[in-house]
Amino acid sequence: MSTTATTNGGQKLQIRDNLAEEYADIYTAETLDALSFMAQFNAEQKRLMTERTQRRAARIRERRHIDFLAPDSEIKGTGIRVQDARDGKFVGAVIPHDLQRQWIQGTGPAARPNSPVKANLRNVSYALLSGADGWMFDGEDALGQVTTMSLDNQRSLKLAIARDPLFLEVAELVSGEMNAWARDFFGREIVADWRKQLDFTTKIFRARGLHLDDRHIRVAGQSFSASIVDMVLYVVNNHKALIDAGSSVVLYLPKIQTAEEAGFWNRLMSALEGYLDLAVGTIKVYVLVEQLEQTFQLMEIRAALGQHFVGFNTGRWDYINSVSDATSWDTGFVNPNIESIVMTYGYMRNYEDRVRRAVNTPDANGNYALWQGGMEPNIPVGSKEGVASSMEKARAGAVREQQEGASGKWIAHWKMAHIIRPVWEEVGDANQLGRKFEPLGYTAEDAAGLILLEPAPRTIRGARNLLSVALQYGNAFGQGLQAAALKPADFFGNDDILYLMEDMATGEIRLSILWEWIHKGAALTEDDGETGLKAGDIFSVDIFARLLNEEYDKLLAAGNRDVYDDSKTTTLPISRAIVEAYVIDPVKAPWFIYLLNINLNNADLGVAKQRIVQYLTTYKNEGIRITENLDTLPAAGC
Repeated sequence: MSTTATTNGGQKLQIRDNLAEEYADIYTAETLDALSFMAQFNAEQKRLMTERTQRRAARIRERRHIDFLAPDSEIKGTGIRVQDARDGKFVGAVIPHDLQRQWIQGTGPAARPNSPVKANLRNVSYALLSGADGWMFDGEDALGQVTTMSLDNQRSLKLAIARDPLFLEVAELVSGEMNAWARDFFGREIVADWRKQLDFTTKIFRARGLHLDDRHIRVAGQSFSASIVDMVLYVVNNHKALIDAGSSVVLYLPKIQTAEEAGFWNRLMSALEGYLDLAVGTIKVYVLVEQLEQTFQLMEIRAALGQHFVGFNTGRWDYINSVSDATSWDTGFVNPNIESIVMTYGYMRNYEDRVRRAVNTPDANGNYALWQGGMEPNIPVGSKEGVASSMEKARAGAVREQQEGASGKWIAHWKMAHIIRPVWEEVGDANQLGRKFEPLGYTAEDAAGLILLEPAPRTIRGARNLLSVALQYGNAFGQGLQAAALKPADFFGNDDILYLMEDMATGEIRLSILWEWIHKGAALTEDDGETGLKAGDIFSVDIFARLLNEEYDKLLAAGNRDVYDDSKTTTLPISRAIVEAYVIDPVKAPWFIYLLNINLNNADLGVAKQRIVQYLTTYKNEGIRITENLDTLPAAGC
């Protein structure tokens, strides 16, 4: 690995290959110095992730469910008493002007796989011209990590925020394309003044979670936290332009599990603000509640993030996966078909209710926080009947969330902005800050509600859907498409069944449920004519193996539109190997993404199988997650 190094305060950075030169506009002297300064926190990130893994292992070993923190205890690393956090005895943030109204937030990356700058800028243009109140430019679940995509993402954002002439050229062209689509779909244009429209949408950046390492930089010979790298590159490169334009500097933090981890994020942001001579609280953050353990510590997380925190967002896929993972030892907890686990289902309903109560608990100054609702994955592309039906369901979901207290909702595609935004527009209130709900409870009944199962189907059709989309997602990931429009193979060619925008969480939860069904002896709830299986039959390894072969064959036979032909001998077989290893192994791997990450930029099935075994063996024998870029490990003795 050829490297470029910079030293500041004794922290040495190694940047792989010649990326320091190729991306000198991102790896500026200022950002490299800031990275060197922030590298002091790298060891603590590693400690927190080791403890997270050990905590998970202990719960499995002791067959113990997650519970609330002791009220008289202290949130580690913060000096904040748990009961004080629950009582709102902390100083939170005042919601800034450009986050007061966020009826619709879009999400998606600012880069495409192996694409030139101009093509990547199209992603940003669609986002900022969409009519969404905010756009979360994803650096994590929806951003491919092949080659240099994380840096291409940063470059696109820097050019767009600086209003670079190349970005403006692209934006003008994209506005015309968007209006052409809108005239056909709505009978009207949606972009009246494209230059003015660019100022409408608040820019939000999602950094990678604490569980991931950067693929390009090492520090003092060790892997470097992707969270630190993403935050530093985005904030250092863009804070001046954002502030000069009157915009907030907003991050979106994923995968937080505990208030201690939130406190660590708080220290990261405060340290960077101090380094840049910015006031504490300049950086504002949304936090996605996507982990079961997190739901037990919502007020504690608010308190730990202090003046940086503006709101929680509720999701679906990642949260379901976290519940499945946290109960992997409990043979009595078996999820139904994924289609049944909607936001009104059992534990999901109770999770959402806790979030809305948490944000509507006042802090010491009487300030509340925002609740941004869940993701709408539909895209209005398909048959007339299919689109009409799906849009009706999408609007109904938005109406439900608005009525429940959400101040806005997410969309996964720009075309949905003008379809969903009217739900909040018709009500007219900028937000629902301070809406009255019952205070949060911390009883055994409250805890039980967070893993509440309700009767729902568990079928072979459901298993096929889980397996087909999981295989496709792993394949898309290997192609650099961490956000992809997918649907089960049996519905290829049926335009009445729409594709859904899926990201990393898609694969996670589908494999978690399949793992549950095999290793907990799940009973089917319905007869299946195709396989001859009956209600009451147990979902077994043999059934899984049969379905895997059948669904994989369907993908091999699919047209290039649904499964790229060149992937059928490269990334698709690797996806199958990962799916099979993950689901069949009796020791549940923490996350699917680790097995995908260690095979990025690899199209050799033999190498992939070696890496899969390496990961699973290391985890089972040593309790260690492999999170590094295996292609850039230093040679022995270096």
